[in-house]
Amino acid sequence: MASYDVIVIGAGPGGYVAAIRCAQLGLKTACVEGRDTLGGTCLNVGCIPSKALLHASHMLHEAEHNFAKMGLKGKSPSVDWPGMLAYKDDVIGQNTKGVEFLFKKNKIDWLKGWGSIPEAGKVKVGDEVHEAKNIIIASGSEAASLPGVEVDEKIVVTSTGALELPKVPKKLVVIGAGVIGLELGSVYARLGSEVTVIEYLDAVTPGMDAEVQKTVQRMLKKQGMSFIMGAAVQKTEATKTKAKVHYKLRKDDSEHVLDADVVLVATGRKPYTDGLGLEALGVEMSQRGQIKTDDHWQTNVKGIYAIGDAIDGPMLAHKAEDEGMAAAEVIAGKAGHVNYGVIPGVIYTHPEVATVGKTEDQLKEEGRAYKVGKFSFMGNGRAKAVFAGDGFVKLLADKDTDRILGCHIIGPGAGDLIHEVCVAMEFGASAEDLAMTCHAHPTYSEAVREAALACGDGAIHS
Repeated sequence: MASYDVIVIGAGPGGYVAAIRCAQLGLKTACVEGRDTLGGTCLNVGCIPSKALLHASHMLHEAEHNFAKMGLKGKSPSVDWPGMLAYKDDVIGQNTKGVEFLFKKNKIDWLKGWGSIPEAGKVKVGDEVHEAKNIIIASGSEAASLPGVEVDEKIVVTSTGALELPKVPKKLVVIGAGVIGLELGSVYARLGSEVTVIEYLDAVTPGMDAEVQKTVQRMLKKQGMSFIMGAAVQKTEATKTKAKVHYKLRKDDSEHVLDADVVLVATGRKPYTDGLGLEALGVEMSQRGQIKTDDHWQTNVKGIYAIGDAIDGPMLAHKAEDEGMAAAEVIAGKAGHVNYGVIPGVIYTHPEVATVGKTEDQLKEEGRAYKVGKFSFMGNGRAKAVFAGDGFVKLLADKDTDRILGCHIIGPGAGDLIHEVCVAMEFGASAEDLAMTCHAHPTYSEAVREAALACGDGAIHS
């Protein structure tokens, strides 16, 4: 029986980062993972492979639509789908091997297998029981489905199956207009699929800024994606090669059927805690199946902590990473810190969408006086030079103090641009602080500065 200061259950972004931080802080650490590779959903069947396919399909889009405008003549490349999947798999391999290297470098033991907690201070992996002064649960999440929708990962698929389809489908129906649905839908739309997105609510990307929602939907429509909004999916019927999607429109209860070659179920994710033995331990859970924790990520059972998708909050890899580092620091006797008000969210469509902090609707609900600084990428020289003038930066600041309250970007490199606003918010900066900071020209980031200027006397280039 091996004995550790910390055993982390799960080697996704939250778990492997927690394990590395624990080891850096001098704690003897092990990490339990049942997959053949480290990195969890994100590296193996989520964020990383989807970004590879988004990049490849975007390059195809550029070749088909923009190369000729730049004087690059010639036939557009054809899609070698097995070749594209091989590229995606290579990217996954590089990342997962990288995490394995970091485990060796930091002397972290990888306990291969699925873990359970028979009692506080013990973790069982296979037939072996290991002792741990502290346990961090980082078991992540799994795709959630709908009643009447049976996933077989061949015709009716989750994001996992959508990343390894044997061929590009002629007709793809996506259930859910959230991040995963829009990203993977846009991949296949660029590759030639006829993509229809069915969403229960009346707007895409639930919870985001209303203006961003409308703009994203309009832009994706322009790229060939169709949307059926306010529709409740009743059931799917799958044969060996096709599927039918039955749905009902909420406005009039009318019933409709859509034919598809593949159906992607992108209706969100739910915590994956099966088999851990939490009920027998008396670990408190929420009604939504999340593990309850205190301000220090500790459950009601002393010495057992939980982070990431298994607990409350946005199901984002970087939120899990932050919590992993913070929990490690708490266990090592330091002060762990996560600022939940400054966790960015990104959708990697083209153009990208990025958001941090409050939306206008939230500020209105709170009755807070605010001002809006907005700048269109049409006024940004760099964006116009690369046919990326669609979209805008919207900065929200307190009307009285000028403190930045939120930012919403749709445009080129939005996922990277959002971070200067995150840093500014972390330091309690004002819109004027951002406006007075020199930004290099010509860069996309000038649009952020212009939005900050628009919170004051006005943007220069609009």
